[in-house]
Amino acid sequence: QVRLVESGGGLVQSGGSLRLSCVASGTMFAIYTMGWYRQAPGKQRELVATIPSDGTTNYADSVKGRFTISRDNAKKMVYLQMDSLKPEDTAVYYCNGLIRDTAMQVMTYWGQGTQVTVSS
Repeated sequence: QVRLVESGGGLVQSGGSLRLSCVASGTMFAIYTMGWYRQAPGKQRELVATIPSDGTTNYADSVKGRFTISRDNAKKMVYLQMDSLKPEDTAVYYCNGLIRDTAMQVMTYWGQGTQVTVSS
């Protein structure tokens, strides 16, 4: 059973920084693209950033230049460094992974989410 577990959320003042971490555990044949999504109250879940296994990165326009996604394939971890945080970044942040969990199956897995609150 594959699990993704996030950590690092919390309360921070506007302009501050947080670093989110996500670790994948369980039996896996391969981890392909990993990413971070967020969902604010009353809004749909939206993409924040993704990083395929080759290390290229993709960001939502709203976070470009402020957030940095990275991964450590050996540790099966993905990170999101969030700088210059704004109140509108307040949301539950979810880790996402496209994972081959058997020889014949690739599935998308989600973490349970971690709350990020930015005060003005």
